[in-house]
Amino acid sequence: MVTLSMSTRDYGLMLHMKKTVGRLNADVEISYPKFVDILVAVRNMVRECPYDICEMPFTTYICAREYGKKFTALPVFITRNFHHGAIFTSKAAGVEKPKDLEGKTVGVVRGYTVTTGVWARGVLAEEYGVDLSKLRWTPTDDEHVAEFKQLPNVDYKFIGRDIGDLFRSGEICGAVGTVMGEIKSLGPLIPDAVEAGFAFYRKTGIYPINHGIVVRDELLERYPTLAVELFKALKESKDVYLANLDRAGALSAEDTLTVRLEEGLGGDPFPYGVEANRGGLEALTRYAFDQNITSRKYAVEELFPPETLDLVG
Repeated sequence: MVTLSMSTRDYGLMLHMKKTVGRLNADVEISYPKFVDILVAVRNMVRECPYDICEMPFTTYICAREYGKKFTALPVFITRNFHHGAIFTSKAAGVEKPKDLEGKTVGVVRGYTVTTGVWARGVLAEEYGVDLSKLRWTPTDDEHVAEFKQLPNVDYKFIGRDIGDLFRSGEICGAVGTVMGEIKSLGPLIPDAVEAGFAFYRKTGIYPINHGIVVRDELLERYPTLAVELFKALKESKDVYLANLDRAGALSAEDTLTVRLEEGLGGDPFPYGVEANRGGLEALTRYAFDQNITSRKYAVEELFPPETLDLVG
């Protein structure tokens, strides 16, 4: 019997698994180590692989594949959202519409390769015709994947700075990511961003993926049924969460987002499996290539264990 460590936040759709699944099968038990910040756990996983199973932003995973990291994702996606509302601009800097960003400096909360930033840039390029090469991107942190090579239009000189301070000082006129606090003349670039996201989905079929779950390759090789059994346990946990969610009660922020996504999509806000997510996966791998995060566009089937490609969840 081996005990495998699994690090994820305590999302509602993870709680049933964390409360009930200790022993996965005759050979494998699962433990759930405590951590302070999941993004620190992610960074450690990419750089040192201290966990056996770990939550991971999906573009971080794709970038990690580019640099030969020895873990593989399950087709399970435990955080989702649209990112039209993650683009902020300052009207004081003369930014009224997306194309106005061309030629200007735009901040990125955390690293250039963070998944929210990749989706937001994809929206700017494909929905609004923004030439991303004409923007100067300035992240506030380094990349999870330490080997990622700096791009000509990405400047890391503001690492460690607060994105709000950069707006107030006029050093940036826009940003992608979560921007906290009151900042004069700052607001979302895209009006009615929630509805814009759902309209994007209705038009394209693309439902953005944020975080997934990865497993160390040596474990997938040693335990051939591990990927499928984990998928089934995660699906059951999700199903229990959705079946027991009190939609008419007092909801947490996480549950409120779940209900909003469920209503806007008209169905399961957390579909698992490759085919149910092919549109989002094709878009994200394309964006990663177009934004010079990967040297080629990865095929969707390359990203998951072969035994999981036909699973439905």
